[in-house]
Amino acid sequence: MKKFKFNIRGNNYNVEILNFEDDIAEIEVNGTVYQVEVERTKPEIKTPKLVRPKIIHSAGKDMVKTSKPEEKKGVGVVKAPLPGTILEIKVKEGNTVQIGDTLLIMEAMKMENNIKADKAGKIVSLKVNNGDSVLEGDVLVEIGE
Repeated sequence: MKKFKFNIRGNNYNVEILNFEDDIAEIEVNGTVYQVEVERTKPEIKTPKLVRPKIIHSAGKDMVKTSKPEEKKGVGVVKAPLPGTILEIKVKEGNTVQIGDTLLIMEAMKMENNIKADKAGKIVSLKVNNGDSVLEGDVLVEIGE
C-alpha cells in the first residue's frame, strides 16, 4: 500500500503498510511483519451552528380574530412597519375609515411611507403625534367598530 522511511534516534526504518481493515493495520518494519491496533477518534466538528432569533410579525399578535369574515372583529391595531418618524397624521380620533385609507405619513429610510388602514372602522385612539420617532412594531393607531 504505502511505504515510509523513518529516522528515529539515528536509526533508519523502512515501513510499509500491507493491509488495513477495521482498526487493525498489518505493517512491515525492516522486513518484520507486525499487527498493530489503531485507535481512531472522531474529529470535533468546528462548524458553528447558526441560531436565529424567533421572528415576531408586527401584524396579528394584538389583533382580535374571529372565524367568520362578516362578524365584527373588535379593535385592531396598525403598527409601524419600520423604524421612522411620524411626519403627518391624516385622521383624528372618532373618524371613520375604510380599508386602504391613509392614516398617517411616516418617514423611514429617507422615504415617505403612507400607512394605510387594514380594516374599516372608527379611529379609537392615536398612539403617536407629529414628529414622534417610532420603532418597528410600535402601535400607531387603534381602529375599532
